[in-house]
Amino acid sequence: MAKKSLFAKLFSRLPGKQPDPVVWKSTPRPEQYRLKIIFFITDWNRANIVSDVFVEEKVRFFFIRKGMGTANSEILDLLGIGASEKAVIFCMEQAVGVPVLMKEVRKKLRSYGPGAGITFTVPISAINDPILLIFKQSILKNEKIAAGNPDEESAGIAGEYSHDLIMVIVNQGFSDELMNTARSAGATGGTVMHARGQAHEGAVKFFGVSVQEEKEFILILTDRKKKSSIMQAICETHGLGSDAQGIVFSLPVDDVMGLSLD
Repeated sequence: MAKKSLFAKLFSRLPGKQPDPVVWKSTPRPEQYRLKIIFFITDWNRANIVSDVFVEEKVRFFFIRKGMGTANSEILDLLGIGASEKAVIFCMEQAVGVPVLMKEVRKKLRSYGPGAGITFTVPISAINDPILLIFKQSILKNEKIAAGNPDEESAGIAGEYSHDLIMVIVNQGFSDELMNTARSAGATGGTVMHARGQAHEGAVKFFGVSVQEEKEFILILTDRKKKSSIMQAICETHGLGSDAQGIVFSLPVDDVMGLSLD
């Protein structure tokens, strides 16, 4: 029997969980209810700086994972995602609170100069109501923030995204080859994390592959215009029919900024 994920364990302990959880419906909700996942990628030895800001700002859920940067030398100084140990830190926050949180982290890391890291956000399209109820406690406060920042709150609502986050899962040992393929198709760099893979027996039989437990999880932030060519190159060279047995998908990114730039 597959082990529960961290998210599953967390959510299963929350009070008021219903047998059939209700997620966000397709009907519009007030903007103050919109949630995003904010990613921060910085050097591992600066992870505590970001987490301290989360504690100060009373961020409700955040997670830290160690990764390995793979950016080429041309953008190493600019984005801080070069070949060294990285912290991939992500949290959930209401859309109206995102600019404040990003600003505070940026302020703490700015003194490190170029290479402090990068931050970006991904919109959440649905979530179970018990989690949403937790965020409702700060609705009144965030309504005032939204009223004072209408332009920031409306960003990304129309679906006009300039960047995408390509996420790739491959067997252990193939991340270097995959990043070479991605770079040849226009990617500038990525971040690699180690993971353990599990699959249902039916999926294994359907794809005709054997699932190795040790996996590598690669995050590639890219301009939307380059997304298709990068994903196609990865699929052709490192897809399920290859030894890498890669699974590739992407998410829209609606806010991107360096953590050390004005």
